Order: sequence, then C-alpha cells, then structure tokens
Amino acid sequence: MAKIQANASGTRSIEVTEQHLLTLDKYQLLRDLIDSHGYIDEDVLDKLRLNIRSLLESEAGRDKQLLDLCLDVIYNPNMKALGLQNLLHHYMEWQGSRNDSQDKDDAVAEEPITS
Repeated sequence: MAKIQANASGTRSIEVTEQHLLTLDKYQLLRDLIDSHGYIDEDVLDKLRLNIRSLLESEAGRDKQLLDLCLDVIYNPNMKALGLQNLLHHYMEWQGSRNDSQDKDDAVAEEPITS
C-alpha cells in the first residue's frame, strides 16, 4: 500500500493498494487520458470519472475491484488534479517495476540447464 499526496500542501493523501493499480491496468483507465497539452487539470480528472461512470453502467461495472477503486481513490473527496498526477506517476513506477520483475523471470526461464 502506498500513499499519494493529494494536495500541494501535503496535508491530504490517498491510500492506493496494489489491487487498485491492477484494476487501473485491467481497464486501461489511464491510457490516452492526458491530451496533447500534457497537463493534468480538473478537466482530465472529470474525463477519468466519466470514463469510469460509463464502465460502471455497462456489464463490466459489476466488478467489485472497479467499485473499490472508485470509492477509495477516484471519487475520494481528497482527489484533485495533483492527486491524479501523483497517482499517474505512482502507476508508471509500479508498471516499470512490474515489467522489470517479469523480464528477470523471463531471463531465468530462458537459461539453459547444465549438468
């Protein structure tokens, strides 16, 4: 579990679990979220919330992990644009460390067995 800073003064934070990150990954919720200007503002947060709302209204919305992500993180009263930016950075770090461990596992699996 990690805490991401939700406001500039650092007085508010949001707890993010590995399950939250896995759900973000499963639904690709952060993919193509940021426009070409590259800034994360309240409009980007609203876009994410609308995307999730449409998922919840579909059949996929019956996923408990998606509901937990919404309640715990995305619709958290402390979530603002800075919180989303920090969530995105945390997600990218998590994704990178996950890819590194998978690469190591693949390298071990490819090593020839010698007697």
